[in-house]
Order: sequence, then structure tokens, then C-alpha cells
Amino acid sequence: MVVVGSGVEVHVECDEVDGGEGDLRHAVDRVLTGEVGLAGADPRPRRPQARAICLRLLTGTPRTRKQLADALRKREIPDEVAEEVLSRFEEVGLIDDGAFADAWVESRHHGRGLARRALARELRTKGVDAELIEGAVGRLDSEQEEETARELVARKLRSTRGLDRDKRLRRLAGMLARKGYPEGMALRVVRQALQEEGQDTEFLDGEGF
Repeated sequence: MVVVGSGVEVHVECDEVDGGEGDLRHAVDRVLTGEVGLAGADPRPRRPQARAICLRLLTGTPRTRKQLADALRKREIPDEVAEEVLSRFEEVGLIDDGAFADAWVESRHHGRGLARRALARELRTKGVDAELIEGAVGRLDSEQEEETARELVARKLRSTRGLDRDKRLRRLAGMLARKGYPEGMALRVVRQALQEEGQDTEFLDGEGF
């Protein structure tokens, strides 16, 4: 045991010190900087802090378990405490990655017009399980996806008038591609929209972006 300022007692395991005062000081420094843990330290007092962090982050904004775990890790909450608190939050329904994924798909598809591919990519970055992602994006069928693509093109079409045909194609198709729409669907939707305006779309047959 070593006392380091203000009466703080730091316990250093014997196998952490090879010998000599310099080695002892080095071991203490490693403890104080968090490189190694305090011998016999009880992580349980960090539970209230972990709960408070999670509750604050969940206020008004759903979060995935991974998002909360990352936040706790950033605040240096011990892994065992984080695991305990997150599991308890799941038990009482405060964390529900399945509900998060469903709500995310609903909101981002209708609000931003994102297609299934883009939605799945976003959910993966938030740490949602692959099976939950598949279930959430699976509720969005291809017919609904194509209808949304048509609406997006219709809203964008007016702003492309005055551009030459190729530029209109690239702009409209690029917009759909960025939102995750498959190339075949995007090409079909753009072609039909241009046809309705009287544009010659034969040049689109068999062409990609």
C-alpha cells in the first residue's frame, strides 16, 4: 500500500513491482492514470452515475444499447457496471433495439425518403443487431420503396428543367442513389418521369448511371 497525497491509499499488487522505489512509483503512476486498476476496488458505487448518464441520454431521444455502451465507456464506467445497468434498462424496456430500428425506418423513410439499403447501413452504424435490422427494413416493401422514389423524383424534377437531358438524368439518378435506391429501380423511375414530360428516353435502355 502507498499513500499518495490527501491521505489517498493506493493498493498495488506485488507482481506489479519488480523492486526499488522507482519501480514502486512507476506502478503507482500506472494506477493513478488508469493504466491498471486499484486492487480490490469496488465498481458498484459507479452504478448511480451510469444510470444517470443513460437516463440523460434517453431523455427525449431513443438510443441503442451500443450507443449507450459507448457513452459509458467514454465516461470510464467499468465494463461490469455498464453491462449490469444496460441489461437492467433492457429488462424494463428503457432500451429496445428492435423498437428503435422500427421507429428509425418509419421516420427516416417517410421523413428523408431513404431506401432500405441506406436505412440498414445507418442502423448498422448504431450497433443494431443484423436480425433486428432485417426485420425492420423488411416491413418496407419494394412497392412502397418505389412509390417513395417516384415522389422524390417528382419533387426534384421541376428544379432540373432547363438542364440538358444527360444532366437531368445524372442529377435525378444521383439523388436516388445517395438515398440507397437500387440502380434498376432508380433508372426506371427517372425514365418514366422524363417520359411524362415528353423527353426521349430511348437512350436509357440498358444503360446504368
